[in-house]
Amino acid sequence: MSHKRENVVLSNMKLEKMLCMKGGKGQASYANNSQAQAQHAKSMLHLLKEALDRVELGPPEVPFVVVDLGCSCGSNTIHVIDVMVNHMTKRFKASGSEPPEFSAFFSDLPSNDFNTLFQLLPPYCHYNRHGGVASGGGSMEECLAADKHRSYFAAGVPGSFYRRLFPARSIDVFHSAFSLHWLSQVPESVLDKRSEAYNKGRVFIHGANESTTNAYKRQFQADLAGFLGARALEMKTGGSMFLVCLGRTSMDPTDQGGAGLLFGTHFQDAWDDLVQEGLISSDKRDSFNIPVYAPSLQDFKEVVEANGSFAINKLEVFRGGSPLVVSQPDDAAEVGQALANSCRSVCGVLVEAHIGDRLGDELFLRVERRATSHAKDLLEQLQFFHIVASLSLLKKHT
Repeated sequence: MSHKRENVVLSNMKLEKMLCMKGGKGQASYANNSQAQAQHAKSMLHLLKEALDRVELGPPEVPFVVVDLGCSCGSNTIHVIDVMVNHMTKRFKASGSEPPEFSAFFSDLPSNDFNTLFQLLPPYCHYNRHGGVASGGGSMEECLAADKHRSYFAAGVPGSFYRRLFPARSIDVFHSAFSLHWLSQVPESVLDKRSEAYNKGRVFIHGANESTTNAYKRQFQADLAGFLGARALEMKTGGSMFLVCLGRTSMDPTDQGGAGLLFGTHFQDAWDDLVQEGLISSDKRDSFNIPVYAPSLQDFKEVVEANGSFAINKLEVFRGGSPLVVSQPDDAAEVGQALANSCRSVCGVLVEAHIGDRLGDELFLRVERRATSHAKDLLEQLQFFHIVASLSLLKKHT
């Protein structure tokens, strides 16, 4: 099959059928390369709890429902659900009300490795509201303190969060972290050689022309509009939403900040290496683009205000820090491997779908080599910023 025909096929594949973080528990898996996300999430827990404090408490006989959208397949999502359930349990108790049963939905695209996620879930601690547990009795406090137990019913919900996923007025809290910067698709004009937005020579929009970045911005805002529209229908009256995605501090969309350094430098150069070495054609490289857009606060705010269903309780840029977690910062080889693994854990599935496993190995080997030779600069310069949004559903929209 020719390169041209392969490009046509792959560029028209729906991302939601293939996009996922690297599954399993291997060296380059998301489960083993999401420590930075865990650290960033931990640093924002106080903001999450502020959002949870705005949620209206319902009657104890009605289950309280929380959702993590874009849950992926590691332990981070389980920790976040634990935090939300425990915090709301304390709120119910402080109000003098018996805590209800809790239900948690883990949602991501169908291609997500739900098997690995479910293997990480601890068993349910069956507490009943009359003070006993199925495993032999005891208080709720004893149940929650039991080692490696959970206090909520769990279920997986596959599907794109840019569309409806749940029944109307069924969810109390939506949480989504490090996911909304992933677009539903690469804008068609970016892959069209006849378009001014054609991103020739690049696999990301960092440093691209204005037409290309505008196409990405329009796609991001259309996707976010779909996301908010769906959640406005699914959320209960008095519900709340806490969202975190990659963001940028520059008003210039061609400067994608930390995302630009991750996908627009050594990753880009590695693709160029494959072309120069004759392993792939330039057309093959140019038909691949990372479907990520790091918005500015204004990009985000415009969509929320246009939707009109949510009150903005908090909307700010939060400094997340480096995506690289290394034990020996002076070890250039460890830094290089950490960058390659981090990059592969989030986009390796897309790369391998485009050029195959063998060339994927070659690509990330070159990413690692280049990152190793620039280890010091990477540790100093690679910093992520996040858009943090706390939104409440306006009652006039319920």
